[in-house]
Amino acid sequence: MSKSQQTACCPPAEPDPPVPANEDEANELLARLAKALAHPARVAILRMLVRQQGCIVGDIVEVQPLAQSTVSQHLKQLKSAGLIRGEVDGPRVCYCVEPGAVAVFKALVEAL
Repeated sequence: MSKSQQTACCPPAEPDPPVPANEDEANELLARLAKALAHPARVAILRMLVRQQGCIVGDIVEVQPLAQSTVSQHLKQLKSAGLIRGEVDGPRVCYCVEPGAVAVFKALVEAL
């Protein structure tokens, strides 16, 4: 599958969320995002999605040494944290990075 086909299956990116100015809110958000990335497989999946600018679940399963159900669980946690977005595209489910959420995570880590 070409990159243009992969990207086309992704829903539009959400507007970039603001970095919380309140330290308690920033701490909560950083902890939530860090928890979503607290497993090496989820970090690997996120890196893959960043590099490929979108991916079908089957593509992720082919690269990761995990069962499809395990990959799906990891994707669910990343999506719940807002780090990725996904869309059903016919028989496929396409996932993409949510760039604003990743930017906020980077900013929160840099502010430590």
